[in-house]
Amino acid sequence: MSRIDDIFTRHREAGTRALMPFLTGGFPDLEQTRRALLGMGDAGASIVEIGFPYSDPIADGPVIASSMHEALTSGLRIQDLFEMTASIRDQISIGLVAMVSESIIERYGTKDFVEQAAQSGFDGLIVPDMDLARTMDLGAIADANNLSLTFLIAPTTSPERCRKIAEACRGFIYLLAQSGLTGERDQAPEIQRQVEMVRSCSDLPIAAGFGISNSDHVKQVTAHADAAIVGSALVRRMTGAQDPAQAALDFTRELATGLA
Repeated sequence: MSRIDDIFTRHREAGTRALMPFLTGGFPDLEQTRRALLGMGDAGASIVEIGFPYSDPIADGPVIASSMHEALTSGLRIQDLFEMTASIRDQISIGLVAMVSESIIERYGTKDFVEQAAQSGFDGLIVPDMDLARTMDLGAIADANNLSLTFLIAPTTSPERCRKIAEACRGFIYLLAQSGLTGERDQAPEIQRQVEMVRSCSDLPIAAGFGISNSDHVKQVTAHADAAIVGSALVRRMTGAQDPAQAALDFTRELATGLA
């Protein structure tokens, strides 16, 4: 059982839900990412997504895209992220999941990337832009390294395709609960129907994200989904903050008050 499986099993047995903040790796610098990760468990996070900066983010809104550009222009390397997570893995109990483009994995070498991620303390991968037809090899390598593997399901995904995506996932399913680019929203989308559709396809836990920006959104989402994903709102609070890591932790504590 992977750490991700264990985390969701414990939440399910306790009747609780998970909070999954997103951090852009190396934004605004690697030390801020490290400090934020060290405090996320105490702030209420169960799993943290670490976005691997990419020059052409597929579904990310302007806040995250800008943070990735800043990290890349600072000279951040993939190996820098791996070394940072490896250095703190034994100090944290939260799950760590890499949100990474297929292009980065292929450029690094699929087997090498997955093995390095596992050795560096990652517990899973989210690959938002991978063609479903190419997931089998990656799935086998992820299984061999005890990593979860997650792909995205959108509101426009048909039930048939939902089942195929769910079959390729391990650990949990990422429900993008609103079409279009990621980013903060003022109103939560109608989430119950979408979660029910995904549950009809799979028994895997469902983590839902749509631009959650406050604890009320977290409450609405976790009334139905197993986890709430928070990205743009958190990165925005880090942007320009005097202490970006502390800003991320303070906002995470605020969001955690909405857990159902």
